[in-house]
Amino acid sequence: MNPLKKLAGQTAIYGLPSILLRILGYLLTPLYTRVLDTQEYGSYVYLYSVVAFMIVVLTYGMETAFFRFYSKDENNEKVYATSLISLLFTSAIFVVLMLIYTTPIARAIGYEGRPDYIRYFCFILAFDAISAIPFAKLRAHNKARRFAVLRMINIVINIALNLVFLLLIPAIISGNAPEGSWFVSLFPTQNLVQYIFISNLVASAVTLLLLIPEMKISFHAFSPRLLGSMLKYALPLLIAGFAGIINETFDRVLLKHLLPADIADSQVGIYGACYKISILITLFIQAYRYAAEPFFFSQAGQKDAKQIYSQMLTYFVLIISIIFLVTMLYLDVIILFIGKDFREGRPVISILMLANICLGIFYNLSIWYKLTSQTLYGALMAVIGAVITVVLNLWMIPDYGYMGSAWATLICYFVMMVISYRLGQKHFPIRYNLRKIAFYLGGALVIYFVSTLFDSQQISVRLLVGTALLVLYLTVITILEYANLKRIISSR
Repeated sequence: MNPLKKLAGQTAIYGLPSILLRILGYLLTPLYTRVLDTQEYGSYVYLYSVVAFMIVVLTYGMETAFFRFYSKDENNEKVYATSLISLLFTSAIFVVLMLIYTTPIARAIGYEGRPDYIRYFCFILAFDAISAIPFAKLRAHNKARRFAVLRMINIVINIALNLVFLLLIPAIISGNAPEGSWFVSLFPTQNLVQYIFISNLVASAVTLLLLIPEMKISFHAFSPRLLGSMLKYALPLLIAGFAGIINETFDRVLLKHLLPADIADSQVGIYGACYKISILITLFIQAYRYAAEPFFFSQAGQKDAKQIYSQMLTYFVLIISIIFLVTMLYLDVIILFIGKDFREGRPVISILMLANICLGIFYNLSIWYKLTSQTLYGALMAVIGAVITVVLNLWMIPDYGYMGSAWATLICYFVMMVISYRLGQKHFPIRYNLRKIAFYLGGALVIYFVSTLFDSQQISVRLLVGTALLVLYLTVITILEYANLKRIISSR
């Protein structure tokens, strides 16, 4: 089978649950932005930004290290047992420490009156961290069906509980339940945000329980020496991952602490809701990464590996350019997904989408340091990006608010993309088709710019113009790529 066709299939299989999980966040956004005000939604966005930092710390690059050593070591069970036991041990320590210091931690992040939030998230983080290696093993063994089913169960539980807690129970209480009844006291509706966290906790717990069959290991297989090698490989990835999370989410943390207290949570909520609009690009990137990481390693020994990597980037940019155009040309419709009070943040959407395009290209370009085990470079690039993110946010947020955060994100990812390309050409040169890549992405940007010139007050006119421009772009692409796509699709 053509390797690009194989990658496309794996992207669909492994990415589907991830896509649906992201769509969950996307589809629940209309609900959240209608039952929560901008301040409450800002609390939700802020806390999940903090959680994003912690999950990187708790997994400490072990998932990627697992793939690296699982594909190299003859005793794969030893690799699996060592990585899983390591995460079990560190997660247990984390839970104990979080439970001991719940109150001071809640006070430190600005939620002194809600220590229960800390307890919810300490278990969510532990369950998700432990689940990472069993899920990685399913991917390594190409058990796509079980992988997808377990992810889907997590999603269904999360959605169902959100609907019950945020819609059904409040409707029952407001309609029939007498004030002061046991039902009202059991499900207080003054703070709906907590039910989002409870839903996540239950879904994560059930998923971990269902992964128990994959967690049958021999503790005698644990190898301290192997763990040392894996940690040595993973440490730069931890630094890179932590710095990467700074790039992805730290702007929301800084917004909360740099803006005036009376508007901070509200501004974080508006920015976070508009960030969700870029979901189509992040969905594709997430699905692609799930399939691409093991694919990169599996193709490394092939003679035409570099040619395959080059083609991967070309078609990645093509698809992501189309997604950008679809989102921006139909933004008048897509933005209706978020509540009316949140739509004032619309100007940040195009900036954030371009930032995510740069991030997606960076992920593709960065295969060189993983394949050559030079993960220190990955950490270095991520740290450079993190410094740019922090400095620009500190500089721009006080004057420009979340618009400053959006521009900081774009500049950060653009710089990281350029650095990765230059270093990659030095250490693991790949002949990328830069002319075609520039044409696809540049063409999409030109089409979008042209669409902004038609500033009609009628949405129908803007949508009609956008459709015509999209058809023009797709027609040109089809003419240029028809033969190549036909060859890939028809190959076995």
